[in-house]
Order: sequence, then structure tokens, then C-alpha cells
Amino acid sequence: MNDRYCNFSGIILPCSSIRNWWRRFGGLILAIYGIIPTFQPAHFGRVYAAYGGIFIVSSLIWGFVVDKKDPEIYEIIGALIALLGFFIMFYMPR
Repeated sequence: MNDRYCNFSGIILPCSSIRNWWRRFGGLILAIYGIIPTFQPAHFGRVYAAYGGIFIVSSLIWGFVVDKKDPEIYEIIGALIALLGFFIMFYMPR
């Protein structure tokens, strides 16, 4: 329940053993982390598409390498669809 306050750049800190000020700090970092990309000069949708595609694939890799859990075929297909969407949005000629 308290893990949502300690999200630091996509990494969940174990809040059960951390003091209260870490939770507030984690919440502040999460808020800043969500606001800063809106100030980027690049197209906002493309920046978030890049972030989303990379985050999906890296989370599957993390689960495979660190948690030793093999991704299901539908997870791999979904990640490939997300990356395909990213490439279409980001690299189509304008």
C-alpha cells in the first residue's frame, strides 16, 4: 500500500522498512518526474511514446534477468506492438 509513495524513476522502494521522510521524498520525486517531461522542447507525445516503449521492454527484461520469470508469449507480442507503435510515431517522415 505504501509502495506508491516511493516510486523513484520507475523503481519501487521497499517502504515498509524506510522512515516517513523517504515516503515524502519519493512522492516529491515522483511528482517532479511526471512534470519535467512536459517542459521538453520535443513533441510531448513522441517523448512519452519513447519512454513507454522502452519501459515496457525493460520491465520484461528485468523480470527475466532479475526475477527469473519467463515472459509469456502474449507479453512479448504486446511489447513488440508497443515498440512498433513507438517506431511509427517517432520515425515516420513528416
